[in-house]
Amino acid sequence: MEALLFNITLNSLYSIRLPFTWQSALTYPILPPSAVIGLCANALQRLKNDKDPREYLQKLEEHIIWGGSRLLTPCVVKSYTTSAIVKWEDAIGGKFTNALTRQFAFSRNLECAVILKNSELTFDIQKALKNCPLTCGDSESPITIENEPEICQVKELSNTNCIETCFPLPFNQSIEIVDGKGQIFLMHETCLKKEKKFPLKSYIVPIDEKNKILSPTFVKIKLKGDEMKIFQIVEKGINLIASNNKD
Repeated sequence: MEALLFNITLNSLYSIRLPFTWQSALTYPILPPSAVIGLCANALQRLKNDKDPREYLQKLEEHIIWGGSRLLTPCVVKSYTTSAIVKWEDAIGGKFTNALTRQFAFSRNLECAVILKNSELTFDIQKALKNCPLTCGDSESPITIENEPEICQVKELSNTNCIETCFPLPFNQSIEIVDGKGQIFLMHETCLKKEKKFPLKSYIVPIDEKNKILSPTFVKIKLKGDEMKIFQIVEKGINLIASNNKD
C-alpha cells in the first residue's frame, strides 16, 4: 500500500455543500472523502482525456482504501445571502429570483491524503496533480498544489488499543474519545452509489472552535472491537482510521 500526501492552497472562498442543506447551503470546512476522490479523478481525466470522467471515478474507487483531508491553518466559515434564479419567464412584475443563504469557508492550507492499493495509479495521480487544473471536487472552488505530492509507504497497525489522529475518522459505537476535540459531520465516503446505496456516514473532524474560528487539532481514541482499521504513513507518523464496513 502507498499513500499520496499533498498540501493545497485555496485560491478563494470555497463552498463544499453538505448534502440536503439546500435552503441554508452549509459547507464543510475541509474536503470530505468524496471531494478528495473527485479531485483526484478529475485531475486524472484532465491529464489523459481519453475516457468519461465517471470511468476514472470507478477506477479510483476500486483501488482506494482511504481518502480525506485536514486543516493546516485556521478556518473561518460565514453565511452570505445569494440570489438564485428560479425561473426564466414570467409576467410583468413577476419574481425571477429567490434569496438563499449559502455558507463559504476560508482557510489558507489543507493537507490531503489518499491511500491506494495500486502503485501505477498512485503515480498517475501524482503526475496529474502536478500538471492539471484542480478544484475541490467541484467546478467552483479552484485550488493550487503547494508542494510536490509525496508517495509514502503505508502499514496497517494491529493490537493498537489507543490511537491519535489529526485526520477525520468514522464516528460509531466502536470508538471511545479519550482526548482532543472535534466536530461531527455527515459525509459521503464515495462519489458513486453502490447497489443503489449512497449513505452519509458520521465522521469526527479534529477541529476546535473559538470565537467562530476553527483551528486544527487532534483526537485520541480508544478502540473497542475490530470494526476499525488503522493505517500509518510510515515516513510521517500519521495515523489514518477507516471503518471495516464500507456498505
